[in-house]
Amino acid sequence: MDVKQKKDIILIGAGIMSATLGTLLNKLEPDWNIKLFEKLDQAGSESSNEWNNAGTGHAALCELNYTVELPDGSIDTSKAIEIFEHFQISKQLWAYLVEVNEIRDPESFIRPLPHISFVYGEKHVDFLRKRFNALSRLPMFETMTYSEKRQQLANWMPLMMEGRTAENPIAATKMDSGTDVNFGELTRQLVANLEKMENISVQFNSTVTDIKRAENGSWEVSVRNFSQNTIEYHTADFVFIGAGGGAIPLLQKTKIPESRHIGGFPISGEFLVCTNPDIVNQHEAKVYGKEPDGTPPMTVPHLDRRYIEGKSTLLFGPFAAIGPKFLKQGSNLDLFNSINGSNILTLLAAATKNTSLIRYSIEEVLATKAKRMEKLRTFVPEAKDEDWELRVAGKRVQVIKDTKNLGRGIIQFGTEIVHSEDHSMVALLGESPGASTSVAVMLDVLKYNFSQYLEVWQPKLKKMIPSFDESLIENVELLKEIDRSTSELLHLSKKEADLVNV
Repeated sequence: MDVKQKKDIILIGAGIMSATLGTLLNKLEPDWNIKLFEKLDQAGSESSNEWNNAGTGHAALCELNYTVELPDGSIDTSKAIEIFEHFQISKQLWAYLVEVNEIRDPESFIRPLPHISFVYGEKHVDFLRKRFNALSRLPMFETMTYSEKRQQLANWMPLMMEGRTAENPIAATKMDSGTDVNFGELTRQLVANLEKMENISVQFNSTVTDIKRAENGSWEVSVRNFSQNTIEYHTADFVFIGAGGGAIPLLQKTKIPESRHIGGFPISGEFLVCTNPDIVNQHEAKVYGKEPDGTPPMTVPHLDRRYIEGKSTLLFGPFAAIGPKFLKQGSNLDLFNSINGSNILTLLAAATKNTSLIRYSIEEVLATKAKRMEKLRTFVPEAKDEDWELRVAGKRVQVIKDTKNLGRGIIQFGTEIVHSEDHSMVALLGESPGASTSVAVMLDVLKYNFSQYLEVWQPKLKKMIPSFDESLIENVELLKEIDRSTSELLHLSKKEADLVNV
């Protein structure tokens, strides 16, 4: 294939993934034509939105579900290491965009914020202690501190310790190198940059209704333009479906073999939100707990301080619930329309294997605010009802597919990339850590689907992402250097920059 050939690219959905892929492709091939279609009237309005995104700045510093306790009692740190490195890759691209003046104020989307893991009960304290011992030996986590002392914990999280009784043992770990990331704002800035480019068209209020193979092997995409009340037809050599929960039905329309035996289980969510500055200012951290016994990783409770719409806010949750929509602003027919002959047995198998998840979701649907306040008080013992209000969060769709190793109807926790065999069609499915690893995920898309261009692209990729094709885990000196340079460009404090002291 001629690597000089000009390509036509279509990106579906104006979330963080499409915005990141569009940014990378435009930097690598500024002459390629890129069209981005978004159903809503602005970028980052669904899964990437700051009110809808259940996680901010996932770097495995505090998320306990990324470190699994094995049957022999040891802690598997591989997932935490992978996510840590992926977040560092994201920071490199963001820092580069600051350096070239395409992001003028990094504090508009990223700020330093300590990350804390908090547990109570002898079993969970034992787990956290083992997790700390396993992680703190690694260079990227060596500044992690651990404590079971209540006075120390009160210094770290005063709001959570006030009024707490001494009945149960408690423990926490803390890393000062954490961040709070507003992915909605970051997405809007990335898409605004794309709109300025000569060969890029960004079209809002436009929903993709069909995707078909053309006779010449390219893709024909049907788009309903709500602003003009018209149906448009666009062709592309490469299509990326980054439509959040809406990616599954769009993938099914492609009829590629890889779209078979894949379904989705939509889960909505709510947060308890506090904007009272007297309370908010007592909690300056992102604190993750342990999911209740017998519940899936998506139920991990966390109390986050976030900077949203110009002010600091506390969010606690998530409270999961089931519902048929695949997008927050989707249709109640989404789930039913996604069921077909190739995936009905997959979905039925998942239902029989995951009765606890279904039961948990139904219980969450029926839970009152008072019941949710009870859960909040396991984190904030003296929380008052009048200071907290429920807010509906975004939608996530748990991917369900058949696997060779585990059989039919397996729920996937994480981000899934579905590629067509000819590398012309890609769909992104799944959930956390999602946005935080967006750059690494999109680099994987480029490596797999544009492999013939990588040699030519290498110098540009290294300029944007200095660790490209190198391991930050194996090269500690490179990790230290990149962490310092990105933290400086992103205006993170010196304390936050000094992540690795080797």
